[in-house]
Amino acid sequence: HTRMGDGAIRKLALGEEQFSVQPPEPTLLKLYMPLTADFYGRDEWGDMPEEPELLSGRELIRYEDNIRSALVKYRMPEEVTRGIMNWYNKPDSVNNKVRSVTFGAELRGGQLWGVAECQLWHELSAAELTTLKEFIAGQASDGWGEGFEQREIAVGRGSELYVHLWQDHDWSIQTEQERFCPHLDKLPEMCFTL
Repeated sequence: HTRMGDGAIRKLALGEEQFSVQPPEPTLLKLYMPLTADFYGRDEWGDMPEEPELLSGRELIRYEDNIRSALVKYRMPEEVTRGIMNWYNKPDSVNNKVRSVTFGAELRGGQLWGVAECQLWHELSAAELTTLKEFIAGQASDGWGEGFEQREIAVGRGSELYVHLWQDHDWSIQTEQERFCPHLDKLPEMCFTL
């Protein structure tokens, strides 16, 4: 109760000013990997070649929308909340700190990159980041990515694209700073994505 100036008493209802503890907003960590694709283009007679043409990230820019759309369509119902972290079966700090990981594609530096978009509850230590990178690399090469690269993406005029999140040569998975600003201790504004 509180006493008002005229002698009246005002009651404060319990629970009127409730404070609830909300979990922290997750932060976004992007891990970049080179993309390539096998392209099967029909010739003027409508025939498909036996051997595909290998396209680099630079050549994949024109198919960005097709690839992004295919990456979203390939997600399984079990992955709605946590993405590929649904398949991370270790009860460790990485599992506790990483809310979700989903594969996408992003145009940077004149080429299309594969990107693992990681929603984090808490910042990762160097060892935890290494563990997460290894898990994502495994999913890109043998798990999720292996299934994805076997699904054709229609790109017009009967042509098809088969996108690889992983390759057995010249492949790495890196943070934004490692990939685009490797020689800088502090990340300048130009390196941030909006």
